[in-house]
Amino acid sequence: MTKVSTNTLPSHSKRTAPKAKATRIFGENLWGSTKAPVSKRPTNPGQHGGRRKKMTDYGVQLREKQKMKAYYGGISERQFSNIYAEAVRRKGDTSENLIGLLESRLAAIVYRLNLANTMFAARQMISHKHILVNGKVVTIGSYRCKAGDVIEAREKTKSIPNVMEAVQKMDRQVPEYLTFSPSEMKGTFVRMPVLDDVPYPVQMNPNLVVEFYNR
Repeated sequence: MTKVSTNTLPSHSKRTAPKAKATRIFGENLWGSTKAPVSKRPTNPGQHGGRRKKMTDYGVQLREKQKMKAYYGGISERQFSNIYAEAVRRKGDTSENLIGLLESRLAAIVYRLNLANTMFAARQMISHKHILVNGKVVTIGSYRCKAGDVIEAREKTKSIPNVMEAVQKMDRQVPEYLTFSPSEMKGTFVRMPVLDDVPYPVQMNPNLVVEFYNR
């Protein structure tokens, strides 16, 4: 059996290049990074870049769906479609349900708690068995948390320099639908959020995603 190392954890995801490309594609600083290439190269990716063309309504809707998939760590089309289908089945506003379901994913919560520097790193952290949910190891970033679930770093993980640094810096404010104790590296998923609760660094338009699927 392969032993999982708990004394090291990559500080950057292997998705660094695709992240930079995605930022330039959408022309927005998706993750609020000070090193985002969009601030320096406001053009499309590629050797020669190029001006952005005015899009059709369909193009705008598709782009919003792709932006949301990218923001949450590059969710696959199949996964995202399933999440949307669940949002439709639930009572209430579909666009608000969609945001709530995306934010209840374990990877999103680990990121919101500042246990990881990026959404990609949060997913990697989970797959490497560094995160507990209600005292049990969960290795699936798409795991859906419920209100009252307790999310924390494993004891050995708490001494990893990258994790300690992320928690000490607390670059992002923990939203109100979560509670977090930095000293314990433990948080609680209090409730499902709505769009206005989520601290996105850019404007997200889930209503356009709904329009895309309803076209």
